[in-house]
Amino acid sequence: MSAIVRTATPADDPALAALWKRCFDSPHLAALHALDPDRHRHTFVAQNDAGERIDAVVVYVPRLIRDADGTPRRVGGIGSVATRPEARGQGLVRRLLAAAERTMTAEQCAWSLLFTGTPGVYRGSGWQEFASGYTEGTLAASSAPEQGTLAPSPAPDPYPVRAATARDAVEVAALHHAYNARRPLSSLRAPEDWAVRVPAWYGALEQSLVARDPVSGALTGWIVAQHAGDCVEVREFAGTEACLGALFAAVGSRAAAAGLSRARVRIPVTPGVRAALPVLLADAGQVTEHVGMARPLHAPAESVRAAVTAPGAVHWYGDSF
Repeated sequence: MSAIVRTATPADDPALAALWKRCFDSPHLAALHALDPDRHRHTFVAQNDAGERIDAVVVYVPRLIRDADGTPRRVGGIGSVATRPEARGQGLVRRLLAAAERTMTAEQCAWSLLFTGTPGVYRGSGWQEFASGYTEGTLAASSAPEQGTLAPSPAPDPYPVRAATARDAVEVAALHHAYNARRPLSSLRAPEDWAVRVPAWYGALEQSLVARDPVSGALTGWIVAQHAGDCVEVREFAGTEACLGALFAAVGSRAAAAGLSRARVRIPVTPGVRAALPVLLADAGQVTEHVGMARPLHAPAESVRAAVTAPGAVHWYGDSF
């Protein structure tokens, strides 16, 4: 049985929500979808020819993402890709990607970006993998809870750390903007991203940590760390890297108290990050992965490759499509 490929309509919203619920454990996808005022024109569905159901969906999410020079470019993010299990193997996603590519090109996207654990689905449609990395290891012994004896009183911390609060939102956004002002592959976050997208992936702001200047009280750092199995994963940082040691110590202490034994850090390694890593990791090692994929549209292939492989390039988890 063939399928009809078309753009979505508002009447499809319940069916899309049901398909995403069936395929993913991500209840926030519908809310993320609603961020784009042109979402129906940017959503491509495969409907069975009897008109009974939607069998597959691909969503194009327009974002401003910095190139190798730090200049924001319109990029077509591909996300919320789902196929009904019984409709797989029919080439539906390939057809939907072709429709998305035509619209992204017409809307002057420089290139397209996606993240996946199944790159083979996208290679034949023109997307190519690029390498990214993270640092992983065993939690440092200093993170482990003291047993049997009282630990000596620590020296005063030059950067006091506490849980973030809703009142910190403006300062956190400013830290993020400054830290990523010229960072390749990072997204420009609009107010609606801070209101919906970032909480969807990271939870409420109160679940992150901030460090402050002991004299002025101004925030100097913000860090997001979440549990992933037996590992605590640092998914984003922004601020002055001098405060990373204090933030890493707080992350490690919380992780050890929760019974975790390992840590993973997804922050580009600079001299400041490298100096702070031993506070969190006892045996840091670099791991390379290939989950990012890019496809040139209006931009030359070499400029796209330069953006995704530039030193310090990162697309933060909180900006996921």
